[in-house]
Amino acid sequence: MLHSALYTGIAMAFLAVQRRRAARAVGTDAGGLADLNLKIRHHEVPQEPEEQAAVRRLVAEQLDQMERARKWLPYWLGAMGIVAIGLVVLGAFSGSLVFPLVFAAGMVALCFWVLWMRRRSLERLHWMRQALQHK
Repeated sequence: MLHSALYTGIAMAFLAVQRRRAARAVGTDAGGLADLNLKIRHHEVPQEPEEQAAVRRLVAEQLDQMERARKWLPYWLGAMGIVAIGLVVLGAFSGSLVFPLVFAAGMVALCFWVLWMRRRSLERLHWMRQALQHK
């Protein structure tokens, strides 16, 4: 339980630092960043010029971040595949395939979910960038 609390604290600190860095890059606070992300998700184009500029910076920041992460995606997917295959092989040698097959199916589902969410996020960001260019 102590390890879980420690890892949760580390993850929360990492996410807080990441959110603060993104908010500084956009020129707003953490609450404003959440509002801008909500507008992007709901395809709401801001009417005020200051808010449009902030959304432009946020879209550019997120697209740049996703482009940098794109080069690591095949390695992550490959590592997840190796873990799933390795667990199935270990299960075959131990004689129990139920848990390894369920885990492998869950891993495949997770990988497809990550790819689907990435594609959806890219579509939203590109849509917002196009909508802001026409304003």
